[in-house]
Amino acid sequence: MTQSQADDLSKSLKAIADPARLRLISIIAASEGQEACVCDLTEPLNIGQPTVSHHLKVLTEAGFVTRSKRGTWAYYKLVPGALDSLARLLVTA
Repeated sequence: MTQSQADDLSKSLKAIADPARLRLISIIAASEGQEACVCDLTEPLNIGQPTVSHHLKVLTEAGFVTRSKRGTWAYYKLVPGALDSLARLLVTA
């Protein structure tokens, strides 16, 4: 593994190394079209909207989800292959 690969893997692992973020990924993945409104993500995690939004921002910056705005609501969708690329890095590590 090169230094660059190690740096990338470390950033990705930090982004998903939180139980709430893992649950968010799981909930979004299980949603229709692998997309969910932030309004539907607060109740399952039993945490406030600002905290959910923070976790989603971290996942967005790490490249695991994308965000689109529709009216007043933000929708999050899994980036196709983002988790696959993380799995490949772990296998080759």
